[in-house]
Parts: sequence; C-alpha cells; structure tokens
Amino acid sequence: MEHPIIIIGGGASALMLASLLPKQSVLVLESNDKLGAKILISGGGKCNISNSDMGTQYFLGDKSFVTPALKSFDEVALLHWLQRQGLEPVLRKQTQYFCKNSAKELVDVLIRNAKKQKIILNEMVTEVRKREGIFYVKTSKKTYISSKVIVASGGLSFSILGASAIGYEIAQSFGHHIIPTAPALVGFTIQKPEFFFKTLSGASTQVLISVGDTVCKGALLFTHKGLSGPAVLDASLYWTKGKISIDFLPSFDWQTITQSKKQISSLLPLPKRVSKAFLLQLQLEDKPYARLTPAEVKTLQTLSHYTMAPAGTFGYSKAEVTKGGVDTTEIDNKSMMSHKEEGLYFLGEVLDVTGQLGGYNFQWAFSSAYSCAKYLKEKH
Repeated sequence: MEHPIIIIGGGASALMLASLLPKQSVLVLESNDKLGAKILISGGGKCNISNSDMGTQYFLGDKSFVTPALKSFDEVALLHWLQRQGLEPVLRKQTQYFCKNSAKELVDVLIRNAKKQKIILNEMVTEVRKREGIFYVKTSKKTYISSKVIVASGGLSFSILGASAIGYEIAQSFGHHIIPTAPALVGFTIQKPEFFFKTLSGASTQVLISVGDTVCKGALLFTHKGLSGPAVLDASLYWTKGKISIDFLPSFDWQTITQSKKQISSLLPLPKRVSKAFLLQLQLEDKPYARLTPAEVKTLQTLSHYTMAPAGTFGYSKAEVTKGGVDTTEIDNKSMMSHKEEGLYFLGEVLDVTGQLGGYNFQWAFSSAYSCAKYLKEKH
C-alpha cells in the first residue's frame, strides 16, 4: 500500500509534523517500542519545551536558515498551540518553559494528535531509494512506498534510546553533504593538569566559560569524570579542540578586598573546598589577602581567566544532542525540502542546527516541523 507521506522517526519533530497534517495520509515509522522516548527523559523528566528569550543567537548553525522557521512558528505560537491542546507550560528558571508535572504531558498531546495517522513501532528503517519518482523505504521487516519522505530521525545521542545514523546515511545516499557530527550539550573530560578537579566531585559554582568568541554563563559542576553543569554543556556546543578559559569569579571585585585580613579561602566566593584546592594547585598559602605579594596576587587572579584544554567530552551516550548533520545549504529554509531530491525533507536534529540548553532544540524541532507541514498543506 502506498502512503503519500512517510515520516522516519517518532520524536518531537516527527510527531509535531504528523499532528499538523490531520487531513493527509501519513505513515510514521519508529524503531523504538514507544514514541517520544527522548522527550520523556529530557529536562529531568519535565521537558524544557521552549524559551521566552528566543533568537538565532542561541543556535549553532546558519542563522539565515534558522530564521524563517523560528519566525513562522515561534515560542509564542508553540505555547498557543499547546494551550489549545490542553497543555499549559510553566515558566521556570526565568525564561524556560517546562511541562508542569511530567514530560509525558507533552508526549500525550503529540501522540493524541498524531494518532490520526498510521504509526508503526519497532521497525528500523535501513534504506531509502527512489525509482521513477517513487520512494522505497526499506525497514527491518518490509518495504513501504511513498511520494514524499520526511527524515526526522534525530542524531546520535542516547543510543540506548535507539539513536542511529540512518538520517545521515539517507542524506548521503541522495548526494547530501554531512557536516561532521559530535556530541554536544555534554560534559568535558580533563587532562592531567586538572585531575585535581575529580577530588571536588559534587561541588558547583557560577562561572563564565569562553570558547573562542562565545561566552557561556551558568553553573559549573565538578564530577568524578571532569566538568559538567549548564555552562559547561553550552560550552561543549562551540568547542571542538584546544583551550577554553573559565572565569571562576565572574562577579567578584578584587578591589574590595585589597586590605582584607581574612584568609583567602574565606574571601573567594567559591565553595571552601574548591578555594583550598585551587590554592594548593597554584602553590599559594591560605593566608590573609593583605599579606600576598604582587606576584602571588597575579597568580591568584588567574582564577578569573583559568585556561585549560579539555581532553574530550563524555561522548554520545551522555550528550543531550548531536551537533553537525545535514548541510543546510542544501535544504530549502522554508519547506525543509532537499535541493537535491524532490519530495525528500529533513527536520530537527538531523540537520546542522543545534541550540543551547534551555528549550532551544525542542523549539527547533517544532518550528522546522511547522515549516514543512505548512508547505505540504499548501502543496496538497
């Protein structure tokens, strides 16, 4: 049986697209035994859906490609759509929208709308080919035919949830270029000079992390493997290799303590065990600040621009998203259709568009799905 539209994937962008095409015959193919698996575990189980502070500056990727989708279906439009479905997101952390009780609320809304379509679980797509204007989508069980194929299969993060490279493989089979992929929104592993960080596991502090010209602000968490926390995860989006600079004292005014007789470890706005560990590493005695020599002051102030080179990241198994993906110069920024193959579309994370922490990646998934749905409805 032919299905005019086949969607590969059962995550955020796939389910939103299926929800927005109620009058069209759509087949959704998902390799997992349930839909929205990644949504359910995101945001600590409450799913950070979007952000009130939305803009292309929070995305790694071609800004001119991202802009039309974000404008056509922004965070306000998304919230209104969800409210019409009976889901009222709540604002937390000043700008971030979450499900009130559980990410299952969002999944339930998407599934309820998408169930108007045919959904097949536990079938992994292995290949897509096209002959005489018809797509042949081969799965682990059978082959389906269609005039339009939408690849919404996500990236390589969370392989335990069924993540695979099939989206990239399909793109390459139709002549698309893949921007090299890497784990993103993930912790950093450390090299020998920073091994002392491991002794600080569990401690957290506010920092600024500079990666090239990008500055990431937020909490840094020391772990037994290296560094994590929101600021680190955002920094991983922009880091490829080489050094980063960390300001461990972002709002600290050194001038206010020049005459202080308090011990350094008590003066610095850091957890005391972090302060003491840094003093030991910097070979400085924990003594009243006023007794420091000019050279010692200069050494201590390196905490405002601590330079280090991460060894790597915690990898795809711990990464929230995958950066890189299908080259967006080869995709129409209004319809999400391939410039190389009529009827072939790409949505969400499989594209070379990745957002920071804070709901940006879900917004991109929904916005790219909306752009595609709008085009398909107009064409229909």
